[in-house]
Order: sequence, then C-alpha cells, then structure tokens
Amino acid sequence: MIVRAILTTLILSLPGFVQASELLARADARIAIPEPTADHEFKITEVVVKKSERRLYLLNGENKVKTYRISLGENPVGHKLYEGDKRTPEGSYLLDWRNSNSDFYKSIHISYPSPEDKEAAESWGLNPGGSIMIHGLPNNAGDLAFAFTGLDWTDGCIAVTNDEIDEIWSLVDDGTPIRILP
Repeated sequence: MIVRAILTTLILSLPGFVQASELLARADARIAIPEPTADHEFKITEVVVKKSERRLYLLNGENKVKTYRISLGENPVGHKLYEGDKRTPEGSYLLDWRNSNSDFYKSIHISYPSPEDKEAAESWGLNPGGSIMIHGLPNNAGDLAFAFTGLDWTDGCIAVTNDEIDEIWSLVDDGTPIRILP
C-alpha cells in the first residue's frame, strides 16, 4: 500500500505527466458536435440500413448519430421481388409517412415499391407488395417482447424495439432518405 502511494506520487510529479481527466477534457474539446435544430438535438439527413450487419444508422451528413440493432424479413438475403417473399427491399427510398395506430407499436413507411420495383415484379406477373415499414414490436407481444430480439421475424419490414422506434420517430422527419444496403 505504501509502495503504491509512493509510486503514484512520483508518477504524478513527473514533468509532462497528464492525468486521465485532463486527457478526456482535451478529447471532448476536439469532438465536433453537429449544431442542434429547433425540432431535435440533431438533424437526421439520412437513414442507412446495412442488412448483413443487422444495423440501422441515423446520419447527420457523414456523422453517425445513432445506431440500432434490427430484425428483418424472414428471408433477408437479396432484394424484395414480390409480395410474400419475406425479403426486405434494397435500394434508395424515402420515409414518407407514419402510423401511430399500426399493428405494430408505431411504424414509419418506406416508399417501396419504386417505379423500377413495380416494373420488375409486373414483368414476372407478380405484385411487388408494399407497406414496408420501420416499426416496433407487435402490439400483442406483451411479456414475450424479449423473444423478438436478434431474430428475423418480419414479412419484409425493419423492426426495432418499442423504445427505439419512439426515438427514431422523434428524430427522423417525413421525407428523410433511406438507403437499404445488402
């Protein structure tokens, strides 16, 4: 105990020694924080989903503001081709409207299908589907809500927890672009 106290005193008295709290203060001073907007702390300029990582990112310009673990459609590999394939689409869309009374705890609509998605599905004689959303858990999940975490269980939507969809709902405006990557 005495040796430790002596060593600590010696180290702290060395010229050029910087304490951890001082290093943290310097680091915090160098971190660029986006300017707050009137509506919320950060202006979300884009949502990016990386299906293979099972992650959804909220971006302010190039900066990742928030990251969420997601669940996808039961058949997650590849682009959505038609209604019922249980795939989550890939491509660039918009978050164009929201539903606070959905079958899931809040949902934000993704503008799938694009004209190209419609054309491709129709050329095969299929319906491209629609109603692809970012949403929370089923309204009837109750005590089993924990069981949905880490599973791909949707029909092609992107699911997060109810607390997370509340946060996304408050941070993301209608009209925000979303890129869904493989």
